[in-house]
Amino acid sequence: MNNKKVLIIGGVAAGASCAARLRRLEENTEIIIFERGEHISFANCGLPYYIGDVIQKRESLLLNTALSMKSRFNIDVRIRNEVKRILTGEKCVEVYDEAAGETYREYYDILVLSPGANPADPGIPGSDMANVFRLRTIPDADIIKLYIKKNKPDHGAVIGGGFIGLEMAETLYQWGVKVHLIEATPQLMRSLDPEMAEFIHQHIREKQIDLRLNETVTALQGNGRVKRLILGSGKDIPADLIVLGIGVKPESLLAREAGLAIGAGGGIIVDEYLRTSDPSIYAAGDAVQVKDFITDEDTLLPLAGPANRQGWIIANNIAGRPVAYKGVQSTSIVSIMGMNAASTGKNEKSLKSLGISYRACHVHPYSHARYYPGAEQMCIKILFRPEDGKLLGAQIIGGEGVDKRIDVMATALHAGMTVFDLQELELAYAPPFSSAKDPVNMAGYAAANIIQKNVDVAYWDEVTDAVSGGAFLIDARSRAEAADGMAPGAYNIPVDEIRSRLTEIPADREILVYCHAGVRSYVASRILRQKGYRVKNISGGFRLYKTMNL
Repeated sequence: MNNKKVLIIGGVAAGASCAARLRRLEENTEIIIFERGEHISFANCGLPYYIGDVIQKRESLLLNTALSMKSRFNIDVRIRNEVKRILTGEKCVEVYDEAAGETYREYYDILVLSPGANPADPGIPGSDMANVFRLRTIPDADIIKLYIKKNKPDHGAVIGGGFIGLEMAETLYQWGVKVHLIEATPQLMRSLDPEMAEFIHQHIREKQIDLRLNETVTALQGNGRVKRLILGSGKDIPADLIVLGIGVKPESLLAREAGLAIGAGGGIIVDEYLRTSDPSIYAAGDAVQVKDFITDEDTLLPLAGPANRQGWIIANNIAGRPVAYKGVQSTSIVSIMGMNAASTGKNEKSLKSLGISYRACHVHPYSHARYYPGAEQMCIKILFRPEDGKLLGAQIIGGEGVDKRIDVMATALHAGMTVFDLQELELAYAPPFSSAKDPVNMAGYAAANIIQKNVDVAYWDEVTDAVSGGAFLIDARSRAEAADGMAPGAYNIPVDEIRSRLTEIPADREILVYCHAGVRSYVASRILRQKGYRVKNISGGFRLYKTMNL
């Protein structure tokens, strides 16, 4: 018979997952969840879609309630009960009951911390005005939605270009608001490399969103309500509504005050079993510092998937079924006005900063058979070890089919697979769904060619210097394509004419060749290489060049 008493602080992703799993394993354990808000186990990732009326029923966001958790799992859920203090020596917590206006103590055998994260404080003068909003809870979403419907704002400013920022920019756009999206760094979506993020920049600008990169907000001006934003550049823009989406910080104050170990990033330090520095206390979710799956470095990753997994693992460990947490690989996806951006693993920026050797390649396959209606071109970038092809990361931009390809990449990365394994994957094929060679296979073939030295590659940020240094640049597209624009200094020789026009190609110079997406230029590279030329295929082709240079 189990007669432990387990207290859980925080009842959303990790906390609710832990409680439900633990009950399934141990019927007799006493489980109490303390949630300072009005709701537990709500779909916080769905909040922007509720504001935008994509999700029309508010109750759809409520995955579980205090009543349903009690009736199905016999779990005591106490909403609007905030834990104010953890007394580790006495193994108890002090709780403030908002409804009763009283503070009481509750003792535990095991304590689980899943307090989540709070929106970061922007420190912008005026950010406390009535029409400045943060989005974390269902009541936050209710307030924003009501404000939009009641006030019908003309101009809305979103400060921050991460997940919430992009989703709220789309939400305001769908409400007919003129959107200003302001990001302090050179790009949106820091999980992406710059050339991949540029696809998003162009897409949202085409939708008439006013995107301001490398720009800060120094003040919000108005009388009780913001009327304009003052930018670091000295410019100002109008705004009737402001959403702060500048990121989150782990809510670790309770743990810190209880004397638990806290990491450099402010997250609660846990071991591989998600135990804190106190063996009676576990922690999970946005508040914890965990290991990076690829590098084993400490990291913070406020995502719902890892939080749910961590809660499940803690329940197993409490129940005496040890499960180690293997770390996070940062798999994510966001949709913005019909364009999807996804990534898993490391990007170039992080690999460079860590001194990890890698190679990269870009391919532009279609979501399904090109002859079948509706095929959409995507851009896939993969990063891999040059010595053995082990996958280190992947990024995909496009429409249909991005989600399933990033999931395959994430699975392959978790399994320690190589680009050669990507070639071998037998994935579902029928013309409406894929091609005989799936985009994942195509990325594997392209990367394997680099490792096997079937082709040398160059990248667009290297081309200008190479041409200045004497390299001969060939545009291997058709004459009609080239007539619409070529890279500076390029010489048009369509791939089908390469063999008959060898006399036009200098044998004593390095040759760089590109086409639209990289396939025809690869063929041209193979021809020229076997004719004795020093040749490199430009990764990503003219499609990537045009994106980077518009």
